[in-house]
Amino acid sequence: MNNFRVLLSGLLLTSASVVMAQGAKNIRINEVLTNNTANIQDEYGQREAWIELENTSFTTYNIRGMYFTTDRSVLDPDMSVPERIKRMSVIPSGDPRTQIGGRQHLLFFCNSTPTQGKLHLSLKVPMSEPVWIGFYNGNAVELIDSVTVPALAADQSYARHGDKWSVKSAENVTAGIENFIKTDETKDAYLKREDPHGIGITLLAMGIVFFCLALLFLFFWIFGLIMRHIETAKKVADVQPIKVVTKTVEVTHDIAHATGNILQDGLGKKGIDKEVYIAVISMALKQYQDDVHDVESGIITIRSQRTGWSDEGSQMTHFSTPVIPTSHNAPNIPTTPEIR
Repeated sequence: MNNFRVLLSGLLLTSASVVMAQGAKNIRINEVLTNNTANIQDEYGQREAWIELENTSFTTYNIRGMYFTTDRSVLDPDMSVPERIKRMSVIPSGDPRTQIGGRQHLLFFCNSTPTQGKLHLSLKVPMSEPVWIGFYNGNAVELIDSVTVPALAADQSYARHGDKWSVKSAENVTAGIENFIKTDETKDAYLKREDPHGIGITLLAMGIVFFCLALLFLFFWIFGLIMRHIETAKKVADVQPIKVVTKTVEVTHDIAHATGNILQDGLGKKGIDKEVYIAVISMALKQYQDDVHDVESGIITIRSQRTGWSDEGSQMTHFSTPVIPTSHNAPNIPTTPEIR
């Protein structure tokens, strides 16, 4: 059992080492400027030689603890690791910029000191002489990348283009960005050059598909919620019709209005508006002025008045012999009695 654990641990360590080594292989020297007279400045306004690294992969990699050197003696395979480290300049930790993102670049200033910043190295780079620059892994044994920079004029750089290097004039130096940008290059050619294995386009296509699926899911989820709320509203409307609700609102408004009047004017007026009292009093005064009311108090007076409803009967008997009715069949001609 113990042997199995030891074997498993060894396999895990080996796998991790292979993965880390593969990630480090994606970091390479991209551009070098040795004679800086009018190019970029550091944080202190000084112009120093600089080395640019590029992450050729699409994943982030941390380069802290890796080494630069200009001493060719480290190529001796028999040299011990401590002796190698003495001839190298380490990339310090503690700066988030050492996390180089995919397809990103990072500059290091040479002939400086780490006390001026995490991206300042004590690496010695001559100004007008050829120089070999090596880039080593954190074990100070594995050479990740190297380049021999020729003697450069002021503000010229030595830049990589694919697997080839060339000198760039001062006005064409591209610190921190891609070295060569072809304006007449087609998109297909650019994609083929930058992503020869199709990894980037695959990730982009999968990302677009999953993003569209997420949008569709969100749309139909929201649409389902809306439809469920509409159905619930219809059921509520069927159980409690709108008319009943409207009538309830009107009654509630009237009660609230009367309650407000009671609270304002007291219980004596029972919630009736002042305007109602004023209208009633005004009507009584108007009737009094028009002599509509009876003079007597508490007595109903009905005076007799001829209505003329029996005139037609008298006209019909005007040309006939008058018949003296007896008391038995005498017509009952109503008169308006006077009631006192």
